[in-house]
Amino acid sequence: MTNPDAGPRPEEKRSGGLRLLLRNAPFRALFTSRTVSYTGEAVSLVALMLFVADSTGQAIAVSLLLLVGDFVPALLGPITGAVSDRFDLKRVMIACEAVQGAALLLIALSMPPLPLLLVLVAARAAAGQVFMPASRAAVPALVRGRDLEAANSSIGFGTNGAEAVGPLLAAALFPFLGIQGVLFGAAAAYGFSALLLLRVRPLPPVREEHGSTSLLADAREGLGYIWSVSPVRVIALGFCVVVAFNGIDDVALVLLAKDTFGAGDSAVGLLLGAVGIGLVAGYALLARHGTRGSMLALLLLGFAVSSLGNLLTGLAWAVAAAFTLQAVRGIGIAAMDVATNTLLQRMVPAGMLGRVFGNLYGAVGVAAGLSYVAGGLLLDATSAPVALVVAGAGGLLATVAVALTLPRALRRGGVSTDGDRPDEGDGPGGGEDRGAPEPRPPGTGEEPPLQPGGG
Repeated sequence: MTNPDAGPRPEEKRSGGLRLLLRNAPFRALFTSRTVSYTGEAVSLVALMLFVADSTGQAIAVSLLLLVGDFVPALLGPITGAVSDRFDLKRVMIACEAVQGAALLLIALSMPPLPLLLVLVAARAAAGQVFMPASRAAVPALVRGRDLEAANSSIGFGTNGAEAVGPLLAAALFPFLGIQGVLFGAAAAYGFSALLLLRVRPLPPVREEHGSTSLLADAREGLGYIWSVSPVRVIALGFCVVVAFNGIDDVALVLLAKDTFGAGDSAVGLLLGAVGIGLVAGYALLARHGTRGSMLALLLLGFAVSSLGNLLTGLAWAVAAAFTLQAVRGIGIAAMDVATNTLLQRMVPAGMLGRVFGNLYGAVGVAAGLSYVAGGLLLDATSAPVALVVAGAGGLLATVAVALTLPRALRRGGVSTDGDRPDEGDGPGGGEDRGAPEPRPPGTGEEPPLQPGGG
C-alpha cells in the first residue's frame, strides 16, 4: 500500500472497469471469454430444460437435470481447485471450454435419452466447475493489485449480464433455430471463448520445493489451508452461512407473489428478475466507484444488505415494494462477491488460490442446495413472509459474527482491511507470479504469502 502521508503519483491511480478493459488486452480477453462462456451456459440451460420437459413430460426429469448441472459439480470443489493450482491456468481454461463445447455438441448431434443426457450434462458441468476457480485465480496475474476491485466488478457485470440476457436470447432464437440449433449455437460460444483465451499470456503454476505429489494430496492441502488460516476461514464460513440462510429466496418469492399478494405469473417473473437487475447494477456501480472504500466494509455491507433485503421482503405489503427490496438485495450480493474475491486474491498465495476458490464456491453450492431443502420444509410449515424473515435474520446474525471476528483475524494475519500487507507494495493476490516468462504489469510487487496459522 502507498504511504498515506505522500501525495498520490499519477501512476498510482486506480483504474475504473472501463479503462481497465480498454488498456489491458489480456484482461479484456479473459473478461470477454467469461462473458461469452456464461452466455452459452445460460442459453443452453434453457434449451436443455425445454428438451427434457418435451421429451419426458416429467418435472422430476427437469429437477434431475438441474441437480446434475448445479449441485453435484459443487461437491468436486476441492479437486477442481487443485487442478487450477497444478497446471497452467490458460491451458486449464481453454481445455475446460473445449470440453464444455464438445459435450454440448454431442448433445445437439444426438439429442440423447435422459440417462446419457445427464452424463453429458455432468461432464459439461464438471468442466465448468474447473473453469470457475481457474478464471478467478487468473485475475491477479493479469491486473495490478490496486485494480482488483475494478477487475472483479467488471467480470461480475459481464457474467451476470450474460446470465440475465441468455434466456431472452434463447427465446429469440428458438423460432428460427429450434432447440437443436440453439444447442449448436451454445457449443459454438464455448469454442469462441476458448479462442479468445489464446490472447492471455501463459500462467504456469507456482512451483513449490516440497509440494504435494498427487491431485488428492493437493486437494487435502487446500482444505487444510482454508481451515488453518483464520481470515480465509472466517470469510468462507460467513459467505456459506449467509447463502445457506438466504438461498431460499427463489422458492419463497414464488409463493410470496401467488399466495401472499394474490398476484399472477407476471408478478412472479418480476420478483425473480429483480435480484438479477440489482446484480448487474451493483457490479456496474462497483466497477466505476467500488475502489474508494475498504474491502472489509464492502464485504460486511454486502452480507448485511443481501440478508436485510430478504427480511424486509418478508414484511413487504405489495409486489412493487418486494421488487424494490430484491433489487437492492442484488446490489448487496454483488458487493459481497467482489469483496470476497478481492480479499482472497490479495491474501492467498498464488499457488493456493485455485484451491481456495474451488473449495469456497463448491461449499457455497452445497450451502445453496441445503437451503433449498431446509427452506422448502420451512415454507411448508409456515409461510413465505415468515420464511423470508427467518432467512434474513439468520443472515444478519452471520454478518454480525463476521464483523466481530474478521477484523481481528486480519490484524493477526498482518493484512489491512483491503487484504494488503501494510509494509508491502501494490502486489496482487499472493504477490507470486505463476512462473510466466513475462513481467507483471507495473506496480505488482512481490510479497510473502499468508501462511497457515496466521490467525
